[in-house]
Amino acid sequence: MLHEQEKPNNRLAHEKSPYLQQHATNPVDWYPWGQEAFDKAKRENKPIFLSIGYSTCHWCHVMERESFEDEETAAVLNEHFVPVKVDREERPDVDDIYMTALTQVLGQPGGWPMSMWLTPDLKPFFGGTYFPPEDNWGRPGFRRVLELLAASWKTKGEEIAREADEVTNAVQRLGAWDARGDLDEDLLSEALPHFERSFDEAHGAFGGAPKFPQPSISLFLLRLHARTQDPRPLEMVESQLVHMANGGIYDHLGGGFARYSTDARWLVPHFEKMLYDNAQLLRLYAEAYQITGRAPYERVVRETADYLLRDMQDPDGGFYSAEDADSEGVEGKFYVWTRAEVESLLGESDARIFGLALDVTEEGNWEEPHSRTSGLNILNVRFTPEQIARLEHLDAQEVARVVEAARRMLFEARSKRTRPLRDDKILTSWNGLAISGMAAAARALREPLFASAATRAAEFISSSLYRGGSLHSRFRLGEAKYDGTLADYALFVQGLLDLYETSYEARWLRLARELNTKCIELFYDADGAGFFFTAPGRSDLIARQKEITDGALPAGNSVAVLNLVRLAEIFSDDALRQKAAETLRAYAGLLRKHPSQVPYLAIAHDHFIGPSRQIVIAGERSDGRTRALTDAVQSRFLPRTVVLIADGELDAAEAPAIQSKQAGDSGPLVYVCRNFTCKEPVSDVDALLRQLEN
Repeated sequence: MLHEQEKPNNRLAHEKSPYLQQHATNPVDWYPWGQEAFDKAKRENKPIFLSIGYSTCHWCHVMERESFEDEETAAVLNEHFVPVKVDREERPDVDDIYMTALTQVLGQPGGWPMSMWLTPDLKPFFGGTYFPPEDNWGRPGFRRVLELLAASWKTKGEEIAREADEVTNAVQRLGAWDARGDLDEDLLSEALPHFERSFDEAHGAFGGAPKFPQPSISLFLLRLHARTQDPRPLEMVESQLVHMANGGIYDHLGGGFARYSTDARWLVPHFEKMLYDNAQLLRLYAEAYQITGRAPYERVVRETADYLLRDMQDPDGGFYSAEDADSEGVEGKFYVWTRAEVESLLGESDARIFGLALDVTEEGNWEEPHSRTSGLNILNVRFTPEQIARLEHLDAQEVARVVEAARRMLFEARSKRTRPLRDDKILTSWNGLAISGMAAAARALREPLFASAATRAAEFISSSLYRGGSLHSRFRLGEAKYDGTLADYALFVQGLLDLYETSYEARWLRLARELNTKCIELFYDADGAGFFFTAPGRSDLIARQKEITDGALPAGNSVAVLNLVRLAEIFSDDALRQKAAETLRAYAGLLRKHPSQVPYLAIAHDHFIGPSRQIVIAGERSDGRTRALTDAVQSRFLPRTVVLIADGELDAAEAPAIQSKQAGDSGPLVYVCRNFTCKEPVSDVDALLRQLEN
């Protein structure tokens, strides 16, 4: 057998995706998704084996080691199938179609790696997720599945093709959502019991193990609290935020959150860190801080933003996609500690205090599942400095000082370990979320560094991924590739609107409007309302779907509708508002019956039905008095609000809301308007805050 460095490359060696490159030396004769593979399947009448995953997927790595690196398994794949690899983060359109087929038509559990078998014309007929090499854990062995399917294709090919037609027809029908209903405020208040039924009172969040952050739910509940003043939605959100920030899902040394917790109490994470999670949680904690002013939320915002700036932002401004769960082939190795390691760094006395604070014990709180290594500790908050001070008869401030110093020392020591792989591709949609998160952090904490980071990301996407009048999805190694999806347009437009309300640079509003117009042109369903996920005319996709329910990212339709509502208010554009109304009505029935599936749609509905508020600050941005007024606005949680600066950069012909809004003779003025009816303009912060509170 060839040594690792001598292994021949397959076709994936020419791809820019880190995930595809991970498989470039497999003995499997991989093809990227594309016409070459499709032509081969038709020419040789072979089924396509489609394997979909991503670079930081732990079980993708496991299946590669067990099956795709195995010469005998590869020989079966190569002889009987056309093997195709897809990076789901580059091609969410392909992933969404076949995940719909797998979970909603074939009735299998979803997840990655996703393993699908297709006819030569791309129609699915069998699928699953991870397959072990041999029969195990109630799952059939991968090679046995390959051999059975190869034999079935030869003897029952026509029957399989008919079944694949039925599966495809079902997928296409599922893509034609229509759940019409009326638009009213009751849709929002009636949603609360749905969330309460699944809420975990003991540990926070919605549902049991495994626990995912689901930020769209909490973002909606904060808005429901603001609308109704009911304390219950806020209580639910805060319970989750506290448990997550104290749990092992949070990186207590470097900041940022892991993808999810494998247990019910947020202790044991799946250690990969994703940009989209951290971007959305950054926004969520920032908004919670605006509402409550609580210092622990401020700390999480600052540490998470610092993590993104330190480890995830490219020098040119874009944000990278993810960090792996594994290092040196071992899950979590970068993040966990033994008691002996901590004592060797801190000394016995300080290690005892740190161990009480962050749950470091001799026996450990976690066992690595593959090596069965024990005595490992996932850092999580066990006792507060005040509790430790009482237990140990110490001064609480001194305890806090020891713990903070220990955190810094362990962070420095950890930085010398072998880091997990970082997926450095830059995705437009995820960067849109990062821009929104950084902008929210900048407003809540009044931190120019975070605003600058959001600006640099927006500049990178607009210069490197917006070409020829269209957005592209992915950038890596100088290459912008793949047509933008609805998620790319909607999330980037949202990021630009959020950035404008942080920096007040009119160029971001103009770009948001331009891209939103293109978004409507490419994706809006003029016949049935709502937005398709992909543009028309794609020969490599068997269905044109509409993304309605929220997943790890908010649904593209919901974000697009919220953008329509905000832009309609900014530019006084009734046509945009009408499109928002048509889409909201198309899915109002789903919002009424299953709000937990569409919380971001509820956010859009909340803004649409109002009452909305427009704030116009008339004055030069460089004037300290203007900055004091903008600071007062940005420090508050103000849903259903658009904020504009009338300083001469934005023309009243573009944004009629600023028409006749001028600074006074003695300085800047703020106009607070509700449903476009304005109060007397004010010039001082206290008067402004009184108007906002009322």
